[in-house]
Amino acid sequence: MFVRTVYATGDPARLDSALRALNSRGHDLLEERPGYRGAGVFVDRELGKLLTLSWWESEEAQANSDEVMRERRPALLEPFAASVAVEHYWVAVYHALPRPVVGGALRVARLEFDPRDADLLADTFHTTALPHLENVPGLARTVLLLDRERGRGLAGTLFTDRHALVASRAAQAAVRHEGAAKAHVSVVALEEFDVVHADAHTV
Repeated sequence: MFVRTVYATGDPARLDSALRALNSRGHDLLEERPGYRGAGVFVDRELGKLLTLSWWESEEAQANSDEVMRERRPALLEPFAASVAVEHYWVAVYHALPRPVVGGALRVARLEFDPRDADLLADTFHTTALPHLENVPGLARTVLLLDRERGRGLAGTLFTDRHALVASRAAQAAVRHEGAAKAHVSVVALEEFDVVHADAHTV
């Protein structure tokens, strides 16, 4: 599985216009693309941040959709977006628990690592981080996305609601500290979002 992320920032007062476009025209555009396997839309309304993820069954399917979405994306995000960054990742870990995510909240850790340590990071996440995260109350989904060539990644934890996300901060900080040391990875940013939509079909 592969993921394309779109990270946009802008005027918080104009965020809803972008959400309406993404949930209608944007959704239809993605559904028409071969190999599409779902999407997620996440927001920080206070600061004016928007994060979208689209899931693809192969790297080829992701690449084939890039041209169409590149052309249509500006119109979808206007007049909200003042800056837009697009990135591509390989899905190293996707672990879902049978819990609802509607109205949930997402924490994202942005990672940097030596590309030679990509396998070490994936293995450490499986063996060290994931067993601890499964015991955190309210956890609904965990993902690790890697860009092996650039040595960058995203670790995402999705919670059933914002209360669970807030309550998890100390426990997850401890997991992050242990995992980062073992995997030789730097956590360069930490962000939290509310869930607008989250749907990925991995099988």
